[in-house]
Amino acid sequence: MGADSGRKRGTEGKISQWLRRRPKQGTDADGSARLGMLLAVADAGMPISPAAHPLGHRCSCERIGCPTPARHPVSFAWQTQSTTDRAQIERWAEGQPLANFITATGMVHDVLDVPLSAGVNALERLTGRGIDVGPVARSGDDRMLFFTATRGTPEDEDEWWPCELDSHPETTDEHPGLRWHCRGSYVLLPPARLPGDLDVQWVRGPEHPLPDPLTLLEALTDACAAYADSDEATGLDPAAVAWPLGR
Repeated sequence: MGADSGRKRGTEGKISQWLRRRPKQGTDADGSARLGMLLAVADAGMPISPAAHPLGHRCSCERIGCPTPARHPVSFAWQTQSTTDRAQIERWAEGQPLANFITATGMVHDVLDVPLSAGVNALERLTGRGIDVGPVARSGDDRMLFFTATRGTPEDEDEWWPCELDSHPETTDEHPGLRWHCRGSYVLLPPARLPGDLDVQWVRGPEHPLPDPLTLLEALTDACAAYADSDEATGLDPAAVAWPLGR
């Protein structure tokens, strides 16, 4: 227990140092800065569409008991609506100045979504080994998002099926460790605002090339396993970080 506690205190220290040295980004960025960040995502080939935003501690969708306030698309057709077209993104950003934006995964990119402390540890390990990590974002105060190239969609749609831990918006609570957002899922993009004075910020921006997800998996799974064994994740099922790699 003593060793575990010491490891946890050390991890918390690293996270605190990292958060202090990150520049404060985006939640109050002016319209041009916000638009520039969204267009940079589109220029990287990642399709986006508008999402809800906070209204105080509520969601702009005004749904009573919204399960994902300010984290979901505004349209049920978000998958077909998502685009990299600069003119359309400019119209959305100018017409909806408070809107957050999501990016649809599984077309160009996937996202490996891990607990924040596990993500910080994995990021330190990966960059220390000189591995090209790609874009990384911090989401709220509890998750880190690693953007990777997609696993792809077979030409024959009948041959496609998700792996056991593919994460969809309605199933994220089932995956407290690593979540793999691929086809049919999405994540919130920086700069985004969340209820409770939280936000979504880039740690490494979309100008970084998307890596093969397999280059990140070992570090991410090791970090998630350590997180699952820590006091911070009391009650977390370690099986949540073990999954098949095949489809």
